[in-house]
Amino acid sequence: MSYDFAFTSDSIDYYLRALGREFRKLNGKNMRAELVLVGGASVLVNYGFRDSTYDIDAVIAASSAMKDAINNVGERLGLPRGWLNSDFTRTESFSPKLVQYSNYYKTFSNILEVRTVAAEYLIAMKLMAGREYKNDQTDIIGIINEHERTGHPITREMIVSAAETLYGGWPVLPKSSRSLLDKIIVVDDLNGLYLQYRESESAARDILSEFHAKRAAGANGLKPASAQDILDIARNKMNKTARAAKEGNDD
Repeated sequence: MSYDFAFTSDSIDYYLRALGREFRKLNGKNMRAELVLVGGASVLVNYGFRDSTYDIDAVIAASSAMKDAINNVGERLGLPRGWLNSDFTRTESFSPKLVQYSNYYKTFSNILEVRTVAAEYLIAMKLMAGREYKNDQTDIIGIINEHERTGHPITREMIVSAAETLYGGWPVLPKSSRSLLDKIIVVDDLNGLYLQYRESESAARDILSEFHAKRAAGANGLKPASAQDILDIARNKMNKTARAAKEGNDD
């Protein structure tokens, strides 16, 4: 997925409208299709705190013509390959129960019904993913904050129940994610916490970008690793450097 292209809430509707027309042209007007938006796309169309996402993740229930429709729209409108995909269904954050806990969004061309994951279930998905270098943490804080401000608070109990429904138990989620939720629930200044984690996520992306740039340039000793492993190694090095500097100053 190219990071030179980003979807906004308005452009998502534009591209989904084009997809509905293309699918209807290829598949006829009688067989309907359904998309359940998850991830950043679901956040964008429901909330105002996030500006963009790099792709549209969805559960896709449609005939095989949908694949051609997605590719045709992408080619015609200059979208990156995989602009709409279901790759997340191969990750731990996926659950077949997501469709059951989704809400109606819009219908395009009278044939493409689009739904979005309900708030507490979307938070549970983000907690299960728990990626420091994506927007998982700020999305969780942002969703909870917006519901607080609009008078429809999402409680810890609701989120725990959603996680149990989707994944079979609260302890299944990463410990760091469970700790994050406990922190969010008791914080008074969610706006400040959001900004804090936005900076942290940005710093994590910078670390990963630097690692991959060095590896692409042929730097010795840089082997393939998971994103979390790279972040852990980099932070351990920074902590050691900070400790060494402190010990030097103490001397």
